[in-house]
Amino acid sequence: MAAYCGPMTISGIEQPPRVLRVLHVEDSELDHQLICAQLARGGLAVDVQRLDALPAVLAALDRPWDAIISDFNLPGYSGLQVLDALKERQLLLPFILVSGEIGEDIAVAAMRDGASDYLLKNNLNRLAPALVHAINAVENERARRAADLELVKSKQRLHQLAGHLQSSVELERAAIAREIHDDVGGSLTAIKFDLAWIDRHATEPEVRRRVGAALETVSSAIDASQRIMHNLRPAILEQGLVAALQWMTARFERRTGIEAGLRIGDEHLALPPGVPLVAYRTAQEALTNVSKHALATRVDIELSLGSGVLTLEIRDNGRGIAPGDLAKERSFGIRGLHERAATVGGWVDLSAAPGGGTSLILSVPLAADAIDALDDETLLGDDTGLSIWGRA
Repeated sequence: MAAYCGPMTISGIEQPPRVLRVLHVEDSELDHQLICAQLARGGLAVDVQRLDALPAVLAALDRPWDAIISDFNLPGYSGLQVLDALKERQLLLPFILVSGEIGEDIAVAAMRDGASDYLLKNNLNRLAPALVHAINAVENERARRAADLELVKSKQRLHQLAGHLQSSVELERAAIAREIHDDVGGSLTAIKFDLAWIDRHATEPEVRRRVGAALETVSSAIDASQRIMHNLRPAILEQGLVAALQWMTARFERRTGIEAGLRIGDEHLALPPGVPLVAYRTAQEALTNVSKHALATRVDIELSLGSGVLTLEIRDNGRGIAPGDLAKERSFGIRGLHERAATVGGWVDLSAAPGGGTSLILSVPLAADAIDALDDETLLGDDTGLSIWGRA
């Protein structure tokens, strides 16, 4: 049966006449006529279809509806079974329960299970407003879910973009490191050989003094190029993460004078591709910030593997983390670490260390389904922006 009236208002906006498709689960034709009359009296344009057999009702749920109005007591079943069917099919539809007699406990249970409203058949004056309110609520919920889904997709796209940018940066780093090694390093080495030959064959003291100074300059340049190459593309990683961390820790202590300790839970780690470089870059970023901003006298690095999760912790005894540091707009360092960790299914936690200082923990589940498989040629990026330890 169809009943048509004037315009209705949905979400507070007057719209052209909209015919609402309503499924009425009811075994009484008289009650059905009363429902239709009440909706028409409420100014709604409705196209109402009445069904009473449960198989027909369940089959009808596959069709598009704007709302369902259901009696409670039906032949061989109840309206709550229809509500349960909606939940099982994960259908977001307004569901209004109407009954001649329904206990308060049943009504509360129905509302808790997802019913939009309930009314008594002897008091249908608020049926039309209740229906409009239920439709508004469901449409708002659908809009919210659509917005949440779009937000999730947007975050996924941003993560993919960040990962791509980091990969591009690392690939560029590797290319620059190769060029420094092949071109700059080779040229400097050739110059050093030539200077050594001149030093051996020169007889004038002034010439030999100048050659000696030039040799020292070239040796310093060779050392600098090697240091730059190691920072750009750590070849030490080819010997494993443990060896790389040992080399990094020793070098950090010599360079900064800050006491550094390294504790390894298992020196024979078999890690998936991509994970060693993520861990190495995380430790590199943390140590850089410790040396620049932490005012620490000691830093401890601990690498462990337990319950299928690789954990790398870097703790210092410095000035610690200020409450507003994590919220700084230009805290790109820690954001870069989060993005880098996410590429291998991991995450980063940054907090105040027990007893003072800062603790940064990288956690990476090593289960196969938690790893975004990367080979060693698909390098991860480095973030050169300010970290949360920095002061803008």
